[in-house]
Amino acid sequence: MKTSNPLALFNNIFLSALFFLTPFSILSQVKTPQPSPASKIIQTVGLTEITVEFSRPSMKGREIMGELVPYGKIWRTGANENTKISFSDPVKLNGKSLDKGSYAIYTRPGEDMWEVFFYKKSDNWGTPRKWEASEIAVAVEVPVTKLSNAVETFSIWISNLSNNGAKLNIAWENTRISVNVEVPTVDKATASINEVLKKNPKARDYYNAARYYLEENQDLNLAKKWITKAVEMEDNHYWMFRYQALILADLGEIKNAIQAAQKSLELAEENGNNDYVRMNNKSIAEWSAMN
Repeated sequence: MKTSNPLALFNNIFLSALFFLTPFSILSQVKTPQPSPASKIIQTVGLTEITVEFSRPSMKGREIMGELVPYGKIWRTGANENTKISFSDPVKLNGKSLDKGSYAIYTRPGEDMWEVFFYKKSDNWGTPRKWEASEIAVAVEVPVTKLSNAVETFSIWISNLSNNGAKLNIAWENTRISVNVEVPTVDKATASINEVLKKNPKARDYYNAARYYLEENQDLNLAKKWITKAVEMEDNHYWMFRYQALILADLGEIKNAIQAAQKSLELAEENGNNDYVRMNNKSIAEWSAMN
């Protein structure tokens, strides 16, 4: 005689229900494109990381500036949640100091000039219900650049990268604005060089320090000392001899620069790097004419 098991019966009923319900639950999740899709850019400028998170509405036949985006009023600068920008280090925006951290970007567009606000509270949906002047970390005024070709989709990007700064650009329709961003690369790089070279530096450390000093036009005699140590420790890298040649040339030591370039050329040919072959041949010809 079979005996019924209430617990087993309950488990069978539960599993059967789950089997039938789960596919319908999944199928009921309708997915459609968002009208203003989210975007995120991460850009290293010098030694500083800048992150921008924003949503991107499109024109879709609408008139934007002065209509959809009124002049003279605070704008969320995008769509949905407020646009947020984060800096891993203190920076300067059009010469004004800003601490590291995350900020909302709000703007007050005008026909010829925009105000750009970096707002401490960055967790609003759209503009704050109450605008608080005390929450403005930095405000800058920037001129408007009129574009001949319309930008269909609201855009933010970082351009004009250098070791020490970049431009933060905002554009939509026929309008673009730019904010200059300065980053503390010199202080950070110098501190790193001083710290590492005091310990147990490798050839690559000396090379990086020398290359940075050359690019930033700092003490070239120190750069010469460091690149000499680098090639003494590792004498098989064409890029190290290339930078040794450039440093020596800038110091006016043309004969030694040519010798370093010839070594770089030889190693580049062995390694099949045609770019360095071309650059070294060009430099050797130019410096030989000077010597």
